[in-house]
Amino acid sequence: FRRSQRYQVVEFDEVFENTVADGINILDMLDQKAKENLSAKFRGEVDLYGLVLAGGRSARMKEDKSLLKYHGKTQVEHCYGLLLPFCTKVFVSNRPDQSELPGHKNFLQIHDFITGIGPLGGILSAMTQFPNTAWFVLACDLPYVNSDAIDNLIKKRNRSKMATVYQSAHDGLPEPLCAIYEPKITFQLLQFLTDGHNCPRKILIHSDIQLIDQNGKFCLENINDPEEYQQAYSDLKI
Repeated sequence: FRRSQRYQVVEFDEVFENTVADGINILDMLDQKAKENLSAKFRGEVDLYGLVLAGGRSARMKEDKSLLKYHGKTQVEHCYGLLLPFCTKVFVSNRPDQSELPGHKNFLQIHDFITGIGPLGGILSAMTQFPNTAWFVLACDLPYVNSDAIDNLIKKRNRSKMATVYQSAHDGLPEPLCAIYEPKITFQLLQFLTDGHNCPRKILIHSDIQLIDQNGKFCLENINDPEEYQQAYSDLKI
């Protein structure tokens, strides 16, 4: 089956009126999440779900990046397949108007209930819908990511931290879109959002996380325009 949207869509500027979906106050949500995550500690190890981020507008690419093909199938299908062997369940994070697209329609889906904040909207929508679950987040515009990169991050996962993430090979900063987010980080994400910060990387920089060195083995380059697509397609062509 395909999970339907559970929340009313809320625009970003509404968040700063302290109101989110269905009239829930942001501060009440913060308190609720803190209690849920605290109680989860006494119930044993949490499940690891997968989340394929595929809801971007792809403005620079000028076509839906989730439908591009590098590996003989749409990228959303490829990413879903990468996560499936490692996760209890895998969901596609997308917009309602994408729900019937090829490569989307046959998968479990979560639609953003807060819009206009980029990838954070997808991450928060998943984490608030399943508050006691850890999430392996993977953006669909990272075509070089392979199963070894997924496996390596999971093996080096530190459950005592808020997240386990790769360190950028370029600047040493966290790579937020191929990362494992633990339930305890939900409170942190919401706090930063209410303060006007919606960049996952900046939030991770100021959070208690486990950074993993790529050791030159993995490539987390994201692809944003037609020229980069052609280069990546050429690199990955079998």
